[in-house]
Formats: sequence, C-alpha cells, structure tokens
Amino acid sequence: MYNLIAIDLDGTLLNSNGIMSNETKETLQKIKDKDIKIVLTSGRMVDSIKTISNEIGNQKYLIAGNGAIVYDIEKQEILYKNYLKKEKVLDVIKICEENSIYYNIYTENEVLTTSLKYNVLYYHKENANREEKDRMKISIVNNMYEYVLNSKRDDYLKITICDEDRMIFNSIIRKIKQIKEIDVLDIEHMSRKNIVQGTETIELNYSYTEVSAKNVDKWEAINYIMKQENIHKDHVIAIGDNINDKKMIENAGLGIAMAGSTPVVTEIANIVTSENNNQDGVAKELKKIILDI
Repeated sequence: MYNLIAIDLDGTLLNSNGIMSNETKETLQKIKDKDIKIVLTSGRMVDSIKTISNEIGNQKYLIAGNGAIVYDIEKQEILYKNYLKKEKVLDVIKICEENSIYYNIYTENEVLTTSLKYNVLYYHKENANREEKDRMKISIVNNMYEYVLNSKRDDYLKITICDEDRMIFNSIIRKIKQIKEIDVLDIEHMSRKNIVQGTETIELNYSYTEVSAKNVDKWEAINYIMKQENIHKDHVIAIGDNINDKKMIENAGLGIAMAGSTPVVTEIANIVTSENNNQDGVAKELKKIILDI
C-alpha cells in the first residue's frame, strides 16, 4: 500500500511543451480520491508548481527548488527551507560573468535573468499559454551582481547555468565547484525542450547544471514530509528522470524512472516506464500500480 507519490515535473509529468495531458490529470485525480498524497517536486519556484498542482486539485504539499523548500498549499506557508547564502550567489555570478556563460537565479517567487535564453525562454513561452495570474514571474536584470549585492532579499533557491558548448560548460563548472558550502549537480545529459514559434516547433538543446545550498535534495524534503505525516519510506513512490531525482528514486519504496532518463537514474530504479513523458508514461505506470487498470 502506497501513501505518498512524489513526482518530478519537467521531463516526467509534463511533456516537452510543458503541458500535463488530460489522461494524466484524470489519473492523478483518481489516485488522489484514494487518499494517496501526491507531492509535485521540482526545481521550479513555488508559484509555478502551485499552478500545475491546481490542474489536479490542490494538494497538501509541494517541493520547490529541488528540495530547497517544502510548501504547505493549504496554509500557504513555507514549512522548511534551505537557501543559498547571498555571498555564494555573488561568487557564482562573478565566475559566470567573467567567463560569459549564461545563468539565472531562482527565488521564492521569480526567476532573475539578464536575457531570455535556454530554460528561461522555455518558461517565457510557457507563460503565453497561461492566464496572467498563473504565469511564472520572470524579471530581467541589467546588472545582476549589483542587484544581488544591494538587495535585502535572501530567498535564493538555486542558480541554473546553461551553455550549448559542452567543453566551455565543463570548464566553468570546474571553477564553480571550487566554491565552498554549495552543491553542484552533475548533469550528464542535455536538456531537450520544445518551444512553439507560430507554426514551427523549435527544440532547445543545451547543457546545464544547478547550484544550490549544501544538502538541498528532493529526498531530504520528502523525508521532512514523511515525518510530518508519519509515512514510512516503503510506502512512498518516487518518479523522475534526471540526476536531481536520483536520491528519491533510490530511497523510496518504489523508484520509477521515465523511459529515456539519464542512465544514472535508470540503473537504480525499480521500474523504467515503457512510455516517456510525451506518451503519458507516468499515467500509464500509475494506472497499473495503483488503479489496477
């Protein structure tokens, strides 16, 4: 018997256009009716995940910033947080700026960027399909270092770093890994997302990594929820596709990797779905496991 299902969004629950299909929505609603908690867990910000959560009916919890935040949707409050310190954010900005590599910064409620490229361009295009109240807030900042230096905010969830040239990307990541008291994800495969320009679909391919505070991880955040709800890990399903999903897939009672996931994840998963995120892989697998369909 499973009491909690933790599901990654991009590359897992959502298709390459950032959309959750009707089949997936209906499947999750039926599972929710069985009093099984569904926790959406993502590198995205709280508001962006809340918008997607609303599509299947508000849940109790969500996990944002790859585990930097556990948020209570019912009470509309942060229950747990582990943010990047401002000085570490400034250290990363300095390296990125000096080496002309693209980056953006996620806070509790907005993405800070110097231009619309890569992942931020994808979210910008995704916003066009949503009502204004449900759009991800994206703020373009001219001088990021000065902005962060002079800002009083301290809600930095993560920094995403992107580049199409793998050699350049790897050299910058080596420099960033020398910064103390941060974690840098070892992403092995390129991000592949689709954006629609008029009648044309354009594929975005780029290498990326994510910088967070020490010990930020989706599984740590799930552990917090399990303690709150008195749920044993054997009664947890975790579904994902990338290295930031590895620990939750590895430690959950049932770890599920999406078809086409990074090999690091498929190697440790209990199940690899027969269909990918563009073919309702999550819905089809959960129908078999939970709904006996």
